Amino acid sequence: MRYIVIGAGAVGGTIGARLFQGGHEVLLIARGAHYEALKRDGLRLITPESAETLNIPAADGPVPTRDDDVLILATKSQDTIAALAPWPADLPVVCAQNGVANERMVLRRFEHVYGMCVWLPAQIPQPGVIAAHAHPYSGMLHVGRYPQGVDDELAARIADDLSKRGLVGRAVPDVMRWKYAKLLGNLGNAAEALLGHVPGMAEVVERARAEARGVLEHAGIAYATPEEEAEVRGHKVDARPIEGVDRSGGSSWQSLARGSGSIEADYLNGEIVLLGREHGLPTPVNETLRREANRAAREKLPPGSMPLETLQALIDARSAAGSR
Repeated sequence: MRYIVIGAGAVGGTIGARLFQGGHEVLLIARGAHYEALKRDGLRLITPESAETLNIPAADGPVPTRDDDVLILATKSQDTIAALAPWPADLPVVCAQNGVANERMVLRRFEHVYGMCVWLPAQIPQPGVIAAHAHPYSGMLHVGRYPQGVDDELAARIADDLSKRGLVGRAVPDVMRWKYAKLLGNLGNAAEALLGHVPGMAEVVERARAEARGVLEHAGIAYATPEEEAEVRGHKVDARPIEGVDRSGGSSWQSLARGSGSIEADYLNGEIVLLGREHGLPTPVNETLRREANRAAREKLPPGSMPLETLQALIDARSAAGSR
């Protein structure tokens, strides 16, 4: 079985590197300077305890496929449709992405779709180099068939393959329940990107999550509890410093830092906004975070450029308008 990692950035590159180290055939799909570095020098994987250069095959676009290929999609959610467009629809697709909308989008075209809940703190300090900060494992990955994954042989095989080197793979029948829990955690990404780590940011994030929990519960959508997450996670993927690498913010912070012009907020905070609209519930906190994160990305503002007081005032104004 060959794993084709579409979007071999921080998360996808780490998954591909660990599968390769475990003895599996891997092809990394990347673009731009990152692809050029991978093709020229190989992938440099740096962890808290080691550094290794891996000569993993890389391409910057579609390649001829085989019947035993598995696509691991690790792009941002806003790039899902375009990233998968060139690939054959008879291949299985694993959505190793934040948010909960990708699996349904992919299922419109691909029959065999798998969700993956990703706990894997990593970044790209420079093209061709990935710093994976977790220890003793680089990540924990829950995998399951979408929409239902009971007794799925491929999910179990993927989880076993992931677990061979540096990762913890878990085949689960309720992968979306874990992904909704991860979604709650990711609601703070926009606040971090807009504000940076300033006093008062945690209060904004908790308001967003409390609002979201109310919406999910009203909609009857189950999610794993913090207690369940803590029990499963333990200390298997604790983030640690890496000598010579300054750890930046999360994925949304990195999007603003790169000036990419897009951000994932529509599929994180925007998921709560969508559910709120469907169920007639106000979501002023998440709507403000969604709008302002998109504006910052569109205007290519640097991370941490919005004052806390400004964001709080915008949230309060939207809350007041919704209550009238």
